Amino acid sequence: MGPPLRRWGCKWFAQNNQYHWRCEMERDVGKIFKNVIDITAAAVFLVMLCPFFLIIAILIKLDSKGPVFFTFTRVGKGGKDFTAYKFRSMVQGASNMGAGIAIEKDDSRITRAGKFLRAWSLDELPQVINVLKRDMSLVGPRPALRHQVEKYSEFEKKRLLVKPGITGWAQVNGRNLISWRERIKLDVWYIENWSLWLDAKILVRTPLVVLSRKGLYDEGGVVKDYE
Repeated sequence: MGPPLRRWGCKWFAQNNQYHWRCEMERDVGKIFKNVIDITAAAVFLVMLCPFFLIIAILIKLDSKGPVFFTFTRVGKGGKDFTAYKFRSMVQGASNMGAGIAIEKDDSRITRAGKFLRAWSLDELPQVINVLKRDMSLVGPRPALRHQVEKYSEFEKKRLLVKPGITGWAQVNGRNLISWRERIKLDVWYIENWSLWLDAKILVRTPLVVLSRKGLYDEGGVVKDYE
């Protein structure tokens, strides 16, 4: 049967030219804790943010016609589609106007309330509902579009091994200022090196990135696919 540690899935792995000992059992237990933390934190956040959500909803309705939430289909863990939520920051039917799913920095389709929401990433807050529904996690690769997934290489398909997240390693390391290829590499690195400590590190860095407002758009002043 072999040494006990081997039976638990422990093995050596290389990282930064150094060898480390890692147990799969440890990672499995960590993933259970991650799920518990996701659900608990999302429930607490949703209760705490309810008054804030109400204020945002009123501002959106007063500013422009249309629903409070913008719903869209994304691809989650295992390649399964799910419905994601955001506060609507653009005029109704925006995806059928102008640049389509690409959004420019001074896009005329963005509402007045939407400019404020997008500037501080507040439009992403409703995705805590997706965390409660277990479609998403607090931390993970950003959810992709179906047409992107259909073009994934075997390397890129590793993004589908975990739940997508509200924030992630790529988001705290450049967001839209780095190329799509680089974001993929960062996402795969996160998956291969995941730990609760890494999630905590990302969660701590996320508010700093949001407050800096860096990476909202790429160098050309554009963000694609409603990211």
